[in-house]
Amino acid sequence: MTTTEWITDIALVLVVFRQLREDRLDRRTFLIPLGIVAFVAYSYLDSVPTGGNDLVLIAALAGAGAVLGIAGGVYTRIRPLDGHLVIKAGAVSAILWVLGMGARMGFQVWVEHGGGADDVARFSVAHHITSDQAWVTAFVLMAVTEVVTRVGTIYLRSRGSARAVAAAAPAAPVLDRTA
Repeated sequence: MTTTEWITDIALVLVVFRQLREDRLDRRTFLIPLGIVAFVAYSYLDSVPTGGNDLVLIAALAGAGAVLGIAGGVYTRIRPLDGHLVIKAGAVSAILWVLGMGARMGFQVWVEHGGGADDVARFSVAHHITSDQAWVTAFVLMAVTEVVTRVGTIYLRSRGSARAVAAAAPAAPVLDRTA
């Protein structure tokens, strides 16, 4: 793994660790993780291989990312506090996030340094996966999908909470101009 890959992976893990303490839900909550995965997608997605069962692999890992992301978003607490929404990643959300990110990092380290390259090559041949780019694309899209669905789930849940905060807020006093 390159230094950039380590920094990117660690930054994505730290995004959730930052949310283990309750903090105000704001634009940063959405823009930081989306910015990181936009950089990752730009850096690593040259093409989407379509030969053999490449798309099956890509869809399977992207689907796993979606499941992890939605579950992570569901298990993130959003609550009103002093007229604002605050967010806190729960233990389940953090575990799912680290599991997804850790699985990708672990796979990459195993393939590059742990002797897994031959096993992956045999698996690829047996399952008609045509190139290493299919694996790269699958794991990048898994990360992108996990982040986008988690952020999207949090956003959708926050909209309902924001309406509740607005409805509970006291109405502005009306000045009596007739006196």
